Amino acid sequence: MKNKFIKPAIFLLCSLFSIGASAQSTESEKYRPAFHFSPKAHWMNDPNGMVYYKGVYHLFFQYHPGGTTWGPMHWGHAVTRDLFNWEEKPIALYPDSLGMIFSGSTVIDKDNTAGFGKNAMVAIFTHHNQKIEEAKTGLHQYQSIAYSTDEGAHWTKYKGNPVLPNPGITDFRDPKVMWFEQGKKWIMTLATKDRITFYSSPNLKTWKRESEFGANLGAHGGVWECPDLFPLKSNGKTVWVLLVSINPGGPNGGSATQYFTGSFDGNKFTPNATKEKWVDYGTDNYAGVTWSNTGDRKIFLGWMNNWQYANQVPTKAWRGAMTIARELSLENVGNDYYLRSVPVKEIGPLLKSVYNRTNFSIGTELNLSSYIKSLNGKFKLDLGIAKLEKVDIVLENRDKEQLIIGYDEKNDNYFIDRRSAGNTSFEKGFAKKHVAPRSSKSKNLKLSLILDETSVELFSDNGLTVMTDIFFPHSYWDTLKIRTSSGVKLSDISVWAIDLKKSVDNRHKK
Repeated sequence: MKNKFIKPAIFLLCSLFSIGASAQSTESEKYRPAFHFSPKAHWMNDPNGMVYYKGVYHLFFQYHPGGTTWGPMHWGHAVTRDLFNWEEKPIALYPDSLGMIFSGSTVIDKDNTAGFGKNAMVAIFTHHNQKIEEAKTGLHQYQSIAYSTDEGAHWTKYKGNPVLPNPGITDFRDPKVMWFEQGKKWIMTLATKDRITFYSSPNLKTWKRESEFGANLGAHGGVWECPDLFPLKSNGKTVWVLLVSINPGGPNGGSATQYFTGSFDGNKFTPNATKEKWVDYGTDNYAGVTWSNTGDRKIFLGWMNNWQYANQVPTKAWRGAMTIARELSLENVGNDYYLRSVPVKEIGPLLKSVYNRTNFSIGTELNLSSYIKSLNGKFKLDLGIAKLEKVDIVLENRDKEQLIIGYDEKNDNYFIDRRSAGNTSFEKGFAKKHVAPRSSKSKNLKLSLILDETSVELFSDNGLTVMTDIFFPHSYWDTLKIRTSSGVKLSDISVWAIDLKKSVDNRHKK
């Protein structure tokens, strides 16, 4: 699409037509996940404006209703009460004379600091002006706000936009805003080229620069994006976590999200370690942030894709999905803090046990295929091994395609090998084996996998190391084998069906 904005009404008609379509061809729905959020049609990338209010989790997202590749950005909108059962809503924010609607955040202004009303939802986002960008100035990105007084159903853009002008740099975007109670002020965490700048405001309209972070720390293989700053408790101590997405420069190529731990005093963030750490070592968890207004509970969601090939993945009517929601906490490992990420507890009611056994030894192979044949590539596998030994979890299908996930004792790392896991022809760097170092000091092994037909999310050592990868098999995984070099003792193993009758199957009717 050319860089001209079609009138919002035309985009709305296009979007409503797509959402209201009663049927899709089998080919157009191929590869759609069953219980991860994906748009009914068209392109989606970063999660935006995630906020919890009155029992509802709101997800806004970067959305192009005019095609299945990246284009003029809007804010799409979806809601859920249980983090698995999604309802897609009409588009929330459209491009305007100030530009496209890039990434940002939403807060509940419970004290009416902005004057839009008590408990107004206020969205803080980046306006991206294509015409100014084409003029080759550094002023094309600036921060604006919009508000809703009916719980996100309708939005009004502030007449005084932009509220934070560009200081003259090319990358000035993705505001994540939180209330800092100690200082009675709003804090904006903003991506500015390859570092983070913090701003403060009493009212979400006037902003003061506080400090800058990251010039000499972290990975700098690409531009920094989609930051998030929040506190977590660890053994009674408050530790601040700063998430920063980077593209490119991820540990396995393309885009990924790094994190830092430290302290924040309302003015600056001070890290307590300089070691480079990653939220997810797979290639398909990017731009993830946490929901606002959830109290001490921090719930994370990422875009399940990678800019290296996002525009080329072989889906038809839609493109893009989100990870499952994950609960974040901290763990002390040695003298450092590590982020722990596990599936939210809301997955519990969806699980139905189909196989469970504890404390037994296996030889070189344990075949569990009979337990997953009817699950159509949707299940959870939990595996505990009494001591650190090499293990391969092998998935195969009737097309002789193969996905291998496991632990390599020699190199002390986890891996996902998708080189033979289906269609890889769309991008030359897609077919690879990805690895992640082991962070735990434990002497045993704990692995948990969540499969949703075309994705796997690996949570190892109770979420201390995480990997997410997508793939495009031509048929369901119907063979599951646990393979070892010379036999191991399993402390526990469980296979769980994911009962979609208790959730909403996001596969739209064929």
